Amino acid sequence: MAEPRTWILTGSPENHAATAQHGYRLIGCKERRRRQAEQMEPGDRIVLFATRALAFAATVRLTSGMFEDRTPVWPVKPGRADQYPWRFRAEPELVLDEQHWLPAQAVNHSLEHVGKWPAERWTLAYQGQLRTVSEHDARVLLDAMGARTGAGAGLS
Repeated sequence: MAEPRTWILTGSPENHAATAQHGYRLIGCKERRRRQAEQMEPGDRIVLFATRALAFAATVRLTSGMFEDRTPVWPVKPGRADQYPWRFRAEPELVLDEQHWLPAQAVNHSLEHVGKWPAERWTLAYQGQLRTVSEHDARVLLDAMGARTGAGAGLS
């Protein structure tokens, strides 16, 4: 079995709120992200990034493989049928109160992933719903998020 990976899942603050209402125990990926979702495995970490807020809000660990379910959970934009059908069961790992969300700009300078884009276009690093990040980036995010809760670097 491969080492667990860390993924960044980008979603609207409204989608984050819906995930929170489900206790961070259900994660969904867009229809067009099936190929990436198929690569996700139990034990992988998901870092939730909230658009518009441009901040990291929580981390969860996947506890199941992918399954299909089209029951509405997350808000759908008018005229779109995407119900985030590729789903996973999860358990919350680190959840920040909204006032303590970690602004991306506080850690962008330390993230290898963000360095792939010109500094003035850093938001491109978070476009698209799903991406993996290096172990270095995972540690930077976990340490910075943990510091915002007083949890420090005790997460593995």
